[in-house]
Amino acid sequence: MRKASMHHTKIAALLLCAAATSGCSMFSSKKTPAPAPAPVAAAAAAAPTAAPAPKAAAAKASATTPIDSIAVIVNDDVITRQELAARIQAVTQRMKQQNVALPDAADLRHQILERMIVERAQMQMAKEYGVRVDDTMLDRAIGRIAEQQKMTVQELRNQMEKEGTPFATFREEIRDEIIMQRLREHEVDAKIQISEAEVDSYLAAEKAAAAEQVELNLSQIMIRIPENATPEVIAARRERAEQVMRQLRTGADFAKMAASFSDASDALKGGEIGWRNADHLPPLFADALTKLKAGQVTPIIKSAGGFHILKVVDRRSVAEGQAAAAVQQTHARHILIKVTPTVSAYDAKRKLMDLKERLDNKAAKFEDLARQFSNDGSSVKGGDLGWLYPGDTVPEFEAAMNALKPGEVSQPIETSYGYHLIEVLERKSDDMSKERQRNAARQAIRERKLAEAVEDWQREVRDRAYVEFRDEAK
Repeated sequence: MRKASMHHTKIAALLLCAAATSGCSMFSSKKTPAPAPAPVAAAAAAAPTAAPAPKAAAAKASATTPIDSIAVIVNDDVITRQELAARIQAVTQRMKQQNVALPDAADLRHQILERMIVERAQMQMAKEYGVRVDDTMLDRAIGRIAEQQKMTVQELRNQMEKEGTPFATFREEIRDEIIMQRLREHEVDAKIQISEAEVDSYLAAEKAAAAEQVELNLSQIMIRIPENATPEVIAARRERAEQVMRQLRTGADFAKMAASFSDASDALKGGEIGWRNADHLPPLFADALTKLKAGQVTPIIKSAGGFHILKVVDRRSVAEGQAAAAVQQTHARHILIKVTPTVSAYDAKRKLMDLKERLDNKAAKFEDLARQFSNDGSSVKGGDLGWLYPGDTVPEFEAAMNALKPGEVSQPIETSYGYHLIEVLERKSDDMSKERQRNAARQAIRERKLAEAVEDWQREVRDRAYVEFRDEAK
């Protein structure tokens, strides 16, 4: 457990503010204004009303100026009341737009504050590891978000500001999300291991399953068990879960209960998990969900991380034969020019346009240019990427590749890796190979493990953080 470092700039600034402002204590649970000394009070009573003294005017102005204060200390950083209020306002607005029932104000405040504590601890960890996202990378990510919404960046900006979110705030939220995603990839994704025996077992179970597979649209309520919890704490957590279950049985709205009580990261979305293949769920959950109909909830399920209540929002059948349907494969190659501190996006795109002009004029061969100029590991093979299945490449690359005919070369295409020239060599349709089936099974197992691992990791981050509440309402 790390102690809070009180020399942190943000804390120091707030401490100075508290010291300099009469009657504004950020570190006490009571706010009792200090009485004015008698001589000052008498002088104030006797003072003429024509014009206030300069000091009195300054004091009056100070009294009407809102003073920020510390809500929570997280390791060597703080969450202020103004930050918390802004987040509550944003989440409330989003939940109303999504028609998610709002929990009580105190429950909503608790949920948001806990989410902010975990986020702040993750951001500190990312900073320690040197994880960062520069403006160029951020601009590309926002560009992709706008493209997915079928609008320009300016149109996205206009929409955000119309909804009351300053675009600068939106940019920093996206930056933080990318940083936390990269941190999770480093701390969780990279550590997940899948054995060949697990793949064999998965494929055997899938083969023995019925001719139809089932997908479930799920929501959850999760009551977290802290790391190294005592039996008393575990009992208290179970009682909380049972309290939720009792309210659900008497007709309480599941989404509202999730937003009020759930400790999962999806709590403020009404506990919505979304569609999941039943075979991809942890066996502990799959067994409890197998016979449930749409609208039904499971009993309380205890896992290593906490107590869970799952709801089947809807269910649907997926024909097993779809998994082995013929798929289109593309044999392609590319030339990649990465954007670096010394190579701008304009320079990369301009370079590829020059190379394409040489190809169009038959002045050079694609493989030779790839060996000479490409920044990708495939350059030694003349840019050859081999046979690609759908989903093997990033969406921008795949969309551009699919639009090409065999023998055709694309215009410069931007992805998160840089700028590409793509050439399609040939295409074929083929049934899913055994290796492809094993890869699909491996991915399904990874998804199952990842969902559990992320929840466990976030719980550990929260439990290991030094957290001190300085707000009077905890």
